[in-house]
Amino acid sequence: MMIFFENIWWLLVLIGVMIMVHELGHFWAARFFDVQVETFSFGFGPRLFGFRRGDTDFRFSLILFGGYVKMLGEQPGEPADDPRSFLAKPRWQRLIIVFAGPAMNVVLAVALLAGLYMVKYPKPPDAEPGAIGYVAPGSPAAEAGIRAGDRIVEIGGVENPGWDDILLKEFASAKRPLHVTVERNGRRLEFTLTPILDERTGVGYAGWSEEQEIEIAGLIEGMAAERAGLKPGDILISVNGRPVRSARAIQEVIRESGGKPVEVIYSRNGERGKVVLEPKMTKMEGEERYMIGVELRRRVTYTKLAFPEALAESVRHNLRSATLIFRFVEGVIERRMSAKSLEGPIRIAQLSGDAAREGAFAFIGLMAMVSLNLAVFNLLPIPILDGGVILLLLVEMAMGRDLSLPVKEAVIKVGFVFLMIVVAFVLYNDIQKVLPSGG
Repeated sequence: MMIFFENIWWLLVLIGVMIMVHELGHFWAARFFDVQVETFSFGFGPRLFGFRRGDTDFRFSLILFGGYVKMLGEQPGEPADDPRSFLAKPRWQRLIIVFAGPAMNVVLAVALLAGLYMVKYPKPPDAEPGAIGYVAPGSPAAEAGIRAGDRIVEIGGVENPGWDDILLKEFASAKRPLHVTVERNGRRLEFTLTPILDERTGVGYAGWSEEQEIEIAGLIEGMAAERAGLKPGDILISVNGRPVRSARAIQEVIRESGGKPVEVIYSRNGERGKVVLEPKMTKMEGEERYMIGVELRRRVTYTKLAFPEALAESVRHNLRSATLIFRFVEGVIERRMSAKSLEGPIRIAQLSGDAAREGAFAFIGLMAMVSLNLAVFNLLPIPILDGGVILLLLVEMAMGRDLSLPVKEAVIKVGFVFLMIVVAFVLYNDIQKVLPSGG
């Protein structure tokens, strides 16, 4: 029960920062264009407490999930004869006021990541760009003929891609043919594969993974690895002569051993060592499999970036993430991807609590991701959201006149109903995810 309340608290912190920054964008832009702001509310519903400064009532309201800025003459049908009302301003000014909210969320996402990278930036692996460390048996990549050790030199028209580019193409290409060129032993080979839809994540899955250095994160007491003297931090070089390029490859070798001893070459403080371990059939998380008693993780080294480099890397990361979000929305509309991977407030609460317990770095990283997602979601051309308002303003600018009041009211009603359907779906989806299997 304590975990539940911790999750709720950290969700409120996370959402509170997002909403405050978003609404400050609208508020500052409105004030810049001399629009009277009647209410700045954190939350919806009845007013709990607050204070008044100038024309604005700054308040906390009963339902804390969300917030809003109420401007004079903002809603269709409200009088627009007051020069300080929203509807009295030129359309281009109204468009900037509406856009300022999502824009502030983007600024926040970029600023948070840039700040993190100035303190702790995960260095890219030393492997060649595009190097494949593992190909899952029976996966689209394996069936196409791609192997571990290949290096992707072109994918979907992108030359010499990094793994961020590769994953973006993979995720966005569910149920759609994807052209890939790899380099193998100095030769260029061309393949076409069709990523399947991963039901768990809702995005495309090809079955390959990046070449990585794998180190021991922990040891299971009393099992072969501990008895042989392996230690956390040891880097695994090979298992039974097979180079270690991913954790899953190690698990495959151990499973294929059938319990027979396996030879492990490892590196500790730059010096190589060798041990022979006998896997033991062990039940873990309801599954029985051969194990040598190690917990594995990708080896990551960290550095600090100067502000210009940190800002540039943050911008690149957020651009890639935003592109993936739009590709996901496109895939859902085309029915190639599943909306079941969308996270609602229940799951975000869980993620917030987990990240907070992991530490400030994880929580700030989650905050940056949620801020960017909120910005992109708000910019979708859905009536009642900022993107829908922007679309209506652009239509009116193209027409050179206002849309009729009945049309605007109908659009808002449709948008509200659609948004309620989305909210109901994500809540149901969250409940399905948190319920025990078979429950």
